[in-house]
Formats: sequence, C-alpha cells, structure tokens
Amino acid sequence: MKITYLRAATAVLTLCLGALVHAQSAPPVLKMNQVTEQALVDALAIDEPVLEEGGKTRSIRPTARSNATPARAGAGKSNLLITFNTGSADLTTESKQALGTVAKALQSDKLAGFAFSVEGHADPRGGVELNQRLSEARAKSVVEYLVASYGILPERLSAVGKGTSEPLNTERPDAPENRRVTIVTKRP
Repeated sequence: MKITYLRAATAVLTLCLGALVHAQSAPPVLKMNQVTEQALVDALAIDEPVLEEGGKTRSIRPTARSNATPARAGAGKSNLLITFNTGSADLTTESKQALGTVAKALQSDKLAGFAFSVEGHADPRGGVELNQRLSEARAKSVVEYLVASYGILPERLSAVGKGTSEPLNTERPDAPENRRVTIVTKRP
C-alpha cells in the first residue's frame, strides 16, 4: 500500500516539476509593440555549442556533447502575438506591420543561415479539427506573406499547425496568447 502511494505521489510531483520547468523555459509572448528586430534576433539566434577539444566534426554526429559549452536557454524560439480575425487566417494590418519587423530580423546577418518553423496556435474554442486546420492556415498565411512581401526564401520557412496542443495560458483557455504564432529556429 505504501509503495503504491509513494509511486502515485512521485508521479504527481514529476508532472508538477515538468510543468514548472516548461513554464519557466517558455519564451514570453512578444506583443505588437514589443516586436523589434533586435528582440527577434536575440530570441531566434542559436549559439552553437563549441567543443573543448578541436572543432566541428564532419561525419560523426554525437547525440550528446558532454564537453561542450551550452547554448543560451530558450534560444531559437519566439512567441509572437500575431493577430487574426476570429475564425480567419487573414492577417490584420497590425500583424503585417509586425511581420515586416520579423522579415528584417530573418534577413539579418545573424539569422541569414538558419531555417525556421512557423507554428500556428489556436485557443480551444471550436472543435479540435477546426482549430487544427485554422492553426495550419494561420501559419501558412504568415509564411506566404513573408515570402511574397519580403522575399524570404520559401525553403527557409515551413508552416506547422499546432492546434490547441500548446496553450501558454492554461488558466484562461481563450486568452489571446493562446492564439499566437511561434517561430522556431531549426538546428542545422
């Protein structure tokens, strides 16, 4: 009986600690007036770990580098509060302005060599399938706008719909930060 209780308590504690670590490591949501080129470059730039002995390898790709200096925590990801009209994947004028800043950041020297995943998120209003399609359409809308309006190479951007799977505000499911676009730097 004690062992079962102990296992259950350990499982609950593990879940709570996992949620706490995720909440602390999640990058903040950049709202329209916070979307600056420098903030995006800082959030999306990945500092590659440097091996203590020698340099990069050509064909050997270790899964864990114990003698490497770690990259910055949270580097390579930025949550953006890109707004859409309810039930729509059409970008608003305000969102297009913010995406202009995103384009400048993606074209910066520090980010020029990277590819990015544009993840669309939705709040749980509506059905699961509808929100999945809507989040995919929103991510695709952002990618298409960056490619068509700013000449970002299409092979540098991929659209991914996350539906309602990764809410930032679990206490208020319909919160605006749950309807966002996240840009994630792909590792080379």
